[in-house]
Amino acid sequence: MTVYEVGQWIDRGRVWWGSEGWCEHCTHAWCERDRGPVTPDRVRTALLRAHGPVRLGLADARSGLVPVLRALRMTGDLTVAEARARADEPSGPGLFGTRVEMEFLALALRDRGVAVVVECSGGLGAT
Repeated sequence: MTVYEVGQWIDRGRVWWGSEGWCEHCTHAWCERDRGPVTPDRVRTALLRAHGPVRLGLADARSGLVPVLRALRMTGDLTVAEARARADEPSGPGLFGTRVEMEFLALALRDRGVAVVVECSGGLGAT
């Protein structure tokens, strides 16, 4: 049986991810770690399955569009068009992702003077 563990964290202003696994019946094992605006799907999916999605929304729907665009571009390595396509989501239904992804975006938005709410998608645990 293969055991697989994943994690995601913020360090030195970047999102990092890691995964490791091993076989319970032999000596095979692996460990990988990297950083960047996009976490591999296998790591992200495992985190979402284990912990559920987290929602980021604007505390004030009247927040300016420019700081939201800049934060999205900086944290997600998005083009202007990609950021613009997502820029209305925080003031509407919100953006959803892993806890670390949403907290990282929240840091960038707060640095630009935008008040945000980060909460479990079920409405629990607002921070």
